[in-house]
Amino acid sequence: MKPEILVLAASPSAAVMARLEQAFQCHHLWRQPCEAQPEWLAGVAPGIRGVLTTGAIGIGPALLEQLPRLEIVAVNGIGVDAVALDATRARGIFVTNTPGVLTDDVADLALTLLLSAARRLPALDRHVRSGAWERGVPLAPTRALRGKVCGVFGFGRIGQAVAARAAAFGMRTRYFQPRAVDGVAVVRCASLLELARASDYLVVCAPGGAATRHAIDAEVMAALGAEGTLVNVSRGSLVDQEALAAALRDGTLGMAALDVFDNEPHVPAALRELENVVLTPHVGSLTVETRHAMGQLVVDNLVAHFGGQPLLTPVP
Repeated sequence: MKPEILVLAASPSAAVMARLEQAFQCHHLWRQPCEAQPEWLAGVAPGIRGVLTTGAIGIGPALLEQLPRLEIVAVNGIGVDAVALDATRARGIFVTNTPGVLTDDVADLALTLLLSAARRLPALDRHVRSGAWERGVPLAPTRALRGKVCGVFGFGRIGQAVAARAAAFGMRTRYFQPRAVDGVAVVRCASLLELARASDYLVVCAPGGAATRHAIDAEVMAALGAEGTLVNVSRGSLVDQEALAAALRDGTLGMAALDVFDNEPHVPAALRELENVVLTPHVGSLTVETRHAMGQLVVDNLVAHFGGQPLLTPVP
C-alpha cells in the first residue's frame, strides 16, 4: 500500500499535487472545514507516516502527539522555526526543507522592496491614480542608491544573493551574522548594532526562532536612523513590530519594506496606516517556477525516504 501522508497545505503546482497523489495516499487537512478538522484528523491520524507542511504552518507538539507512526515532516519552505524540532528529534522523525531553489526569487523581492521604498513607488502610484500629477501637486525628490550601504543581517544563500544584487546597483555592502562566512569579499560588522549604524538600508535575511526573536529592536532601528530603511524578507518574528510602528511614526526610522509579519496574515493597523512602509503578503518565493521547484523537492524528499534512499535536503 502507498504510504499515508497528511497534507497541511497544497502546492500551487498542479503537477506537484498530481505526483504527490500518484506516490502516496494523501489526506488533505486543508480541504476540511475548520470545525470538522479535529474529528476528521482523529480518523486518519493512526495511519499517517509523513506530513507535508509549510514554513509558516510548521507542525507543533500537539499534532505530533496525534501521529504515532510519523516518520518524516517535509517542509515546503526554508524556515523550520514553526516545527517542534525538539519533539521530532526526540522521536527520530526526519525533517526536510527546500533550500536553494527559492534563493533567487526571494533575493529579487528583497531588492524590489528596497527599490520601492527608496523611490517611494507606492506613493508615486497613488500620486498618479489620484490625479495629483494632473493637478500639479509637487513631489519631493527621492535618493539614489549609488554609493549607499546595503547591510545584510544573515549571510546565507539569500543574504549573499541580496548583496550581489545590491552591488549591481552601485551599493556598498556589509553583513552581520554570529559566524563569519569564509571566502566572501563583503565586510563583516562586529555586531548587528554596528551593521545598522553603518547601513542606509538594512535587509533582514536571518533565520527565525528564539535566538533571533526581536533582534531588530528599537535600538537597532534608532541606529539605522531617520534616513534609514528596514527591509524584511525573512521572518516577522525578527522585528519588534510595536517598536517598528513607533519608530516609523515618530521618524526615528525613515522607511520600512516588509514581506513578512509576526502573526501572519494579520498585519497591525499601526503599520497598515503608515505612509512610510511598503507591505507585501509573504510572496518572496511566489513565482510559478520557484513554487514548482519547491514542491518537486518536497516530493523528492518524501519519495527518497519511503524508498529507503538518502534525503536530499535534511534539516540537522
